[in-house]
Amino acid sequence: SLGSLSPWLYKEGPLEMHVSNTSHAPVQYGTPSAFDGPGWPHLAPRSIYTSVAVLMGIVVFSASFVNGLVIVVSIRYKKLRSPLNYILVNLAVADLLVTFFGSTISFSNNINGFFVLGKTVCKFEGFMVSLTGIVGLWSLAILAFERYIVICKPMGDFRFHHKHAAMGCAFTWIWSLLWTVPPMLGWSSYVPEGLRTSCGPNWYTGGSNNNSYILTLFITCFIIPLSLILFSYTNLLMTLRAVAAQQKESETTQRAEREVTRMVIAMVMAFLICWLPYSTFAMVVATNKDIHIQPTLASLPSYFSKTATVYNPIIYIFMNKQVRAVSHRSTSNSQVTASG
Repeated sequence: SLGSLSPWLYKEGPLEMHVSNTSHAPVQYGTPSAFDGPGWPHLAPRSIYTSVAVLMGIVVFSASFVNGLVIVVSIRYKKLRSPLNYILVNLAVADLLVTFFGSTISFSNNINGFFVLGKTVCKFEGFMVSLTGIVGLWSLAILAFERYIVICKPMGDFRFHHKHAAMGCAFTWIWSLLWTVPPMLGWSSYVPEGLRTSCGPNWYTGGSNNNSYILTLFITCFIIPLSLILFSYTNLLMTLRAVAAQQKESETTQRAEREVTRMVIAMVMAFLICWLPYSTFAMVVATNKDIHIQPTLASLPSYFSKTATVYNPIIYIFMNKQVRAVSHRSTSNSQVTASG
């Protein structure tokens, strides 16, 4: 049965090494190796792989467009190069890299039904997707914390300058490298996951080496940034609510408070929708070796997290009033030029 085969899908040992070195697509307990042949119908019907390929194709096109647009607009318009917008560009860059090194490779693999590019690219993809994914995740946390500092003023008259914004961006990359390089050096590893058309940290094998890494990653790259987001936005909402209470007659203040509340809810929900399933799945599989999860279900959290590269810029950037204002002026100027 599929459940009885699942423990062998990720096991790296002499048998798998022997399988990977053959010229055709041999099977391992009835299932081809992750690098040797299509997983259909052993893991899932071909239609599942095709559906995931279509999803990844849509993500590649949409994410490349919206994140590329963010970068181009930020370069073109000087007013958008404020310190608070640095982290938004950092988020767009991270999302683009996830798209190029993750979604694009997954698109190709799902068309073929297995990881066609081999073990080396598998490890590289797992590393790059983890690196840039965590950069994007921590960018959301830093963005929340920066807004907390600017609006709630916990440091008094502290001025947020370009150097502070650059430090925030640098932190996301350094912190992410700190926790994504270890699997390349032996603390856990990057392996095929789910349908075996994408690669990620080894949640599956178990043992103190893998489990200690997964627990550490869960705390440093999910619990801590989520806590920072909740802390920052909770304080931000409380501050705005206090201001709105003092200015009950001001419709502008009341409307601003409602808009910010909706924005914060959207941001927190987007974060949880993107990362909670993946983190939960990883912890459940890592701590319960007896559980058998269908490969299709095991793949969903990973692929679903990649869709964040599309809705992140929509929520965090195109809902930004400053960006909308610049875009509106640009459109108006173009219309005037055309009519002239």
